Amino acid sequence: MSLWSAQDAALATGGKTAGKWQAEGVSIDTRTLRAGDLFVALADHRDGHDFVADALQKGASAALVSRRPADVLSDENLLYVQDVQIALEGLARAARHHSAAQVIAITGSAGKTSTKEMLRVMLQAQGKTHASYASYNNHWGVPLTLASLPRDAAFAVVEIGMSNPGEIAPLARLVRPDAALVTTVAPAHLAAFESLEGIAREKAAIVQGLSTRGYAVLNAEAPCISVMEQAVAAKGCQSLWFGTGAAQARIAQLSLKNGLTQVMASIGDLSLKFELHTVGRHFAMNALGALALLSKLNADVEKAARVLAQWQPAEGRGMRHQLRASFGAFELIDDAYNANPVSMQAALDVLAQATSSRRVAFLGDMKELGADERAHHSALARLPAIKNVDLIHTAGPLMAALHRSLPVEKRGQHFANAKEMAACVEDLLQADDCILVKASLSSGLRQVVDAIKIISQSDPDCAARPVERKR
Repeated sequence: MSLWSAQDAALATGGKTAGKWQAEGVSIDTRTLRAGDLFVALADHRDGHDFVADALQKGASAALVSRRPADVLSDENLLYVQDVQIALEGLARAARHHSAAQVIAITGSAGKTSTKEMLRVMLQAQGKTHASYASYNNHWGVPLTLASLPRDAAFAVVEIGMSNPGEIAPLARLVRPDAALVTTVAPAHLAAFESLEGIAREKAAIVQGLSTRGYAVLNAEAPCISVMEQAVAAKGCQSLWFGTGAAQARIAQLSLKNGLTQVMASIGDLSLKFELHTVGRHFAMNALGALALLSKLNADVEKAARVLAQWQPAEGRGMRHQLRASFGAFELIDDAYNANPVSMQAALDVLAQATSSRRVAFLGDMKELGADERAHHSALARLPAIKNVDLIHTAGPLMAALHRSLPVEKRGQHFANAKEMAACVEDLLQADDCILVKASLSSGLRQVVDAIKIISQSDPDCAARPVERKR
């Protein structure tokens, strides 16, 4: 059964096509496009119309366009619409309407993608599950996820992000989730919001997509919970709160040791035990929120808890690697995809738990924190975890504030940018180090992660691999 017939796609988008094609998927990127996909020629950083001919050559069944590109000679595999973005939303709306899947929406200032991947792992063991690709969570990522939703899926997990006010509510209404999860609220994107309360209001707007029978699953330990309570009351939906001291879903016991996070939890009358093959209280909280959400859907929560042991953090989001270079073995915690004060604290807490000879952080700027951005960086020096971190190297103009605030004995080198840090990283490593690399993506510390892996791969017997935990 195809995902989209030419007739159904034309009906959903209000477009016109001369062809009789069938699409097996939906793509916006010729680099990852698969034969049989419908290519959507969005205009973003580049105009997708410039890639239509390439998409068709690579096997796309058709292309969604607002005009025929000069290098495409036939209309047969083109679906013409007035506005490609609006047409993509039309596909999303139709796919959601025809789907019998139980749909989950996730937002939050940190942990969205990790929690989405936890839910994917847990639900795949219970039925066909469709989930957002990577971090496709914006005005085109959300409709693309829905437009790609198989009609026979049992579950769908949709990640919703934001960088400015007013972005979450329309996406939530498009998704129409059966349950929605807010992982946490933190000072991320403060440059676009007047306060932390403003961020909380935007995150709480995810309830706009719920019906009165739907559940908002909310973090009781997040700041500004009154904002969340007001949003739930105004919408008239159900709520479920999770956290260490929450009555409805809480962590009763937490153990972080031997590279594992072991949790005893209760959700309503149900007692659960689950294990994560990584270390981090924040991961345990995200897992608790995910399990609490599943308790309100047609899912086996106890089975889901058992399956959680199969999940591990993804590349750039806390993935751990055991590496070996010419000077000896060491461990890398790759958390270079994103950063804000809350996620930075969580990552440093993880580093502080390491049993290596040295615990060393390579930190880059946290972006979009507004007028107090340097104060947010400087405040990291006062985190309790800093006491158990041996050395902190910094890169970028904002991280210079942390460098100046650190105790002298913990103050490593400061670099103007990630490129300079990456060029020197080999000289800053020792055998039996545990290395954390964390920053906002635009700070470029991916270069540091790549440089560290190259150091390891210079020895053919020392390729990077995910860490294997002893039981």
